[in-house]
Amino acid sequence: MLLQGKKGVVVGVANKRSIAWGIAQAAAREGARLAFTYQGERLKESVEELVKPIEGSILLPLDVTKDDDIKAMAETLKKEFSEIDFLVHAVAFAKPEELDGNFVDTSRDGYALAQDVSAYSLVALTRALLPLMEGRPASIITLSYLGGERVIPNYNVMGVAKAALEMTVRYLAADLGPKGVRVNAISAGPVKTLAAAGIHGFRRMLGQVSSVAPLRRNVTQEEIGDAGVFLLSSMSRGVTGEVIHVDCGYHVIGMFTPEAAPAEG
Repeated sequence: MLLQGKKGVVVGVANKRSIAWGIAQAAAREGARLAFTYQGERLKESVEELVKPIEGSILLPLDVTKDDDIKAMAETLKKEFSEIDFLVHAVAFAKPEELDGNFVDTSRDGYALAQDVSAYSLVALTRALLPLMEGRPASIITLSYLGGERVIPNYNVMGVAKAALEMTVRYLAADLGPKGVRVNAISAGPVKTLAAAGIHGFRRMLGQVSSVAPLRRNVTQEEIGDAGVFLLSSMSRGVTGEVIHVDCGYHVIGMFTPEAAPAEG
């Protein structure tokens, strides 16, 4: 098993459709012991029920916008795990109203919030957990999307946050490489998640991807999970600072042919 004896923390599981849950399931299958976080009592019960079957797992409260929460989480992980081998960062947020209309109308508060939750949180979590990973062949992965590279309708400020996140991956990779820690991102294709539900036209987006992607289908949660295991394991020990697309090849398409175009409506 690729992660036998490894210990890691997964930040961002909300429900069974979460991409983070797909990665967590794959990591547990490969032998990892996992810590999960939840934000607020509203999500605690559902996440608790979800992770219950994963043997040896623990559940911790965490609001990534609060430094005290991050510090407390790191202290608990030190007591419970002594050290950790990986971090899965899968949190992002923007105000729903900031995803509609024109990007030029983004509010100052909305811009700052999206950057704080979606990009800076990776920096804050990495800094807090680094003492538990330093000197080990550890791995950090985060989740991005094509909207961080190209303009995607109804993605707006979140696309700018994902662009910042991808650059954060590169700077962290340069910082942490000498300490033995790798940092990478998965740019996943669209998947039906709680976050995706807030994007207008999401069903049409799924239809376009499945129509024109080289594999002519949408990516699955399980496929993203397996890619996550690759990046967390020693199989990718020479890979850092990368953004790996797991989207059935959609990102390579510049123009689709008429016969491959999605139906109108």
